[in-house]
Amino acid sequence: MDQDVYKKVVEFKKKYPWTVSWRLKQHSKIVEHHLNPGEIVKYAFACQKNDNPLDIITTYVVALTNKRILLGTKRMLFGYLFTAITPDMFNDLCVRMGLIWGKIEIDTVKETVYLSNIQKEALDEIETAITEYMMQEKKKYGIKKKDE
Repeated sequence: MDQDVYKKVVEFKKKYPWTVSWRLKQHSKIVEHHLNPGEIVKYAFACQKNDNPLDIITTYVVALTNKRILLGTKRMLFGYLFTAITPDMFNDLCVRMGLIWGKIEIDTVKETVYLSNIQKEALDEIETAITEYMMQEKKKYGIKKKDE
């Protein structure tokens, strides 16, 4: 099941080279490892997963699939960290732009995920990809009225 998340992340980095990220191939492998059967990667990018613009060592690869948002990082010595955000857990998205870099905040039911040190020109593209995906997926869950 080779979705080649790495190719999509490299395309993103070529388009937005000022986004702070390292070791993309290793991080991409973590995301690919956790893809479920029938899951297709639609969009992928790299960033730092933290709220501190000075912390540049927590690179994550973020992938939007046809079922969920995946975040993965390979630790330096051993192990990895992986997070999946399903559409039913997604609440809101906030974009913050600074002088050089920007930040995306994904509010979920349980936590707020901070994706930082993203080249500010990439923010619109990422926001559009995530928002359109979530609006499309949330329609599948349906909203029950109070009367029902």
